[in-house]
Amino acid sequence: MSRVRVDEDIRPLSEFRAGVATFIKQLHENRRPMVLTQRGRGVAVLVDVHEYEKMQQRLEILEEIYKAEEQIASGDGIAHEDAKTRVLSGLAQ
Repeated sequence: MSRVRVDEDIRPLSEFRAGVATFIKQLHENRRPMVLTQRGRGVAVLVDVHEYEKMQQRLEILEEIYKAEEQIASGDGIAHEDAKTRVLSGLAQ
């Protein structure tokens, strides 16, 4: 996902209400998130659905990595060779 471009992607909520279809089209075309403001403060971020799904997948992977790091730190991990043997024996079945 591309970064927010301040000059194009930060819009007042009132402007969004007036041109919803145009803003949704912009989200699909440039794949950048859009920040909506109200009284000069950020109140919401709109993201294209495909970009949102990619973010969710990345988050799930990062959570798994974090969980694995915690397990290793607490001594609950297994040696690489043992893990490799388990995986390969599972594939052979």
